[in-house]
Amino acid sequence: MAVYLTEEKKKELFAEYGGDENNTGSAEGQVALFTYRIKMLAQHLEENKKDHSCRRALLTLVGKRRRLLKYIAKKDIVKYRELIEKLGIRK
Repeated sequence: MAVYLTEEKKKELFAEYGGDENNTGSAEGQVALFTYRIKMLAQHLEENKKDHSCRRALLTLVGKRRRLLKYIAKKDIVKYRELIEKLGIRK
């Protein structure tokens, strides 16, 4: 696990978006976690422009988040709109 992502932060994200801190399988909680990780990796890449392994990890996370968001939108469009507004994801 990355240094910026502590166990407390992970539990806090899942408690806020997933309904319960132990509900790590919820799609909304996973999207929130991916969004947090994407923000941290983007910040890292601004400082370290030549870190290509980090860039690849960032692109992988963006793809995973996009697929999960597509699933949530298909399942419940209202929940999807609330989630992207709450997370500040433009789409």
